[in-house]
Amino acid sequence: MSNMIQAAKEQAARLTQAAYERAAGEGLLPAGQAIQGSVEVPKDSRNGDLASSFAMAGAKVLGTPPRQVAQILLDHLELEGSYFQRAELAGPGFLNFFYDPRWYGGVLSAVEADPQGYGSCDEGRGTRVMVEFVSANPTGPMHMGNARGGVLGDTLANVLRRAGYDTWKEFYVNDAGNQIHKFAQSIHARYMQLLPGGEGYPFPEEGYQGEDIRELAQGFYEQYGESYRDAPEEKWQADMARFGLERNLPKMREDLRRYRIEYDEWFFESSLHESGYVAQTVELLGQRGWTYERDGALWLDTKGLLREKYLREGKTQEQVEKLDLKDDVLRRANGVYTYFAADIAYHRNKFEARGFDRVINVWGADHHGHVARLQAALDGLGLDGSGRLVIVLMQLVNLLQDGKPVRMSKRTGKAIALHDLLDEISVDAARYYFNNRAATSPLDFDLDLAVRQDADNPVYYVQYAHARICSLLANLAGEGDMVPAADEVDAALLATGEERELIKNLAQYPQELRLAARDYDPSRINRYLTALAGDFHRFYNACRIRGEERALRLARLKLADTVRLVLANGLGLLGVAAPEKM
Repeated sequence: MSNMIQAAKEQAARLTQAAYERAAGEGLLPAGQAIQGSVEVPKDSRNGDLASSFAMAGAKVLGTPPRQVAQILLDHLELEGSYFQRAELAGPGFLNFFYDPRWYGGVLSAVEADPQGYGSCDEGRGTRVMVEFVSANPTGPMHMGNARGGVLGDTLANVLRRAGYDTWKEFYVNDAGNQIHKFAQSIHARYMQLLPGGEGYPFPEEGYQGEDIRELAQGFYEQYGESYRDAPEEKWQADMARFGLERNLPKMREDLRRYRIEYDEWFFESSLHESGYVAQTVELLGQRGWTYERDGALWLDTKGLLREKYLREGKTQEQVEKLDLKDDVLRRANGVYTYFAADIAYHRNKFEARGFDRVINVWGADHHGHVARLQAALDGLGLDGSGRLVIVLMQLVNLLQDGKPVRMSKRTGKAIALHDLLDEISVDAARYYFNNRAATSPLDFDLDLAVRQDADNPVYYVQYAHARICSLLANLAGEGDMVPAADEVDAALLATGEERELIKNLAQYPQELRLAARDYDPSRINRYLTALAGDFHRFYNACRIRGEERALRLARLKLADTVRLVLANGLGLLGVAAPEKM
């Protein structure tokens, strides 16, 4: 079993139950009682490696004080051949278990058995999950917000796959709607300004100001000359939007590929409109009684849907009435469907047409008001959006340089583009930093720290631990000491506090993976790797390897190599390199 902590917990529970049954058989405790005690890792390792609450949980039904129950259990525990060397009674009635060397050796064996898959579990049991992330408007370069969402979504999908989910990564291309209309208008205005006498052509107030728009307009002018000077709006709108998208989308793919992100699918919003899927979805909402017409537009009864959702979730009628709930337009009076209508259709497509069991979207925190509305709309279609659609809201990134914030604004063309960022720092640093805190926390990204090569830089700190082990292995191999197999190591020799803590941290990795998947928080992997690297550095500084007696030298060499394998495993999940030299 790869999760040695879980295996030990289950064994401790079985041993305690067996002790109770033996004691009951001798008449020392009442027989036949179902007692649900827990086995947990104590916060203070001085209280053992595991602690059972069986005696306290069963004291009432057994009619015996908990410490007395614990003592009887202790007297009847049989630890021979188990993961435990001894057990002790502590506090109000805890049974504290202490690992035997065979447990420590079992951790080394578990990693050795499957270095790349170590930590994996079957928590997801093949559940089909789509993770949609970035999905930036294709109207300009990828920017810093996309950089954080990219690594969060990509790493979360990797973590979920390790936890047994059947994952799918998707980018939703917003190639229809108002932002594309503004995109074409912006290109058109810059194009007209390039024409003789067009210097004063007005630029739309809500247009995109970036230098990239000027470059697109220049490219369009170079290809078509003045032929679009008098073109009807319908034609230049369509052709300039197409021209811009055909150039921007490959750049987005290239930026994301450089960032080590590959999608299973790039899904185009326009396909939903062209296939009639948006119209069909809106019609279905109408058939279920959730739409109405007003002022020539078609509205969604969002208030009614949200009222039902909140009442199901436990809010009182009074609480719901105090909320400022509003309905949403699905189809404007001019017959054009809104972005919200397309978004509902897109998510219906995910669940109904493509059969995903769960959908996870990584969104910026500014979209928080959209979450409940979309879930409620899917509820209205009978798709259980409240239960199956998960939104991971991502807080802002504060970019710092020389200790001062670097201002960003896509509208004014001063956004920090992803490709510019990756020209300044390594992809490894970017991916590690952007995943270094939970999505719910704002992130300070210090450009100066990201390029430093010292222990203050977390990615350097972790990568250096891996490289340090690789150098150690190479040097010892040159002296004739090769890494032994786990079953050739006497784990009892790994007896110092630093060695034991390091092995226990290695054993914690499967649990960290499970919790990262459960909580949709891949930053747990960063924190784990930083802690593991710290434990390794402490071990390396406290425990000599070279010059020790051969059996101890090889045992410590095996431990170091096991750390290397787990560091590489975790860095791989983050999409970060595990260098052999630095």
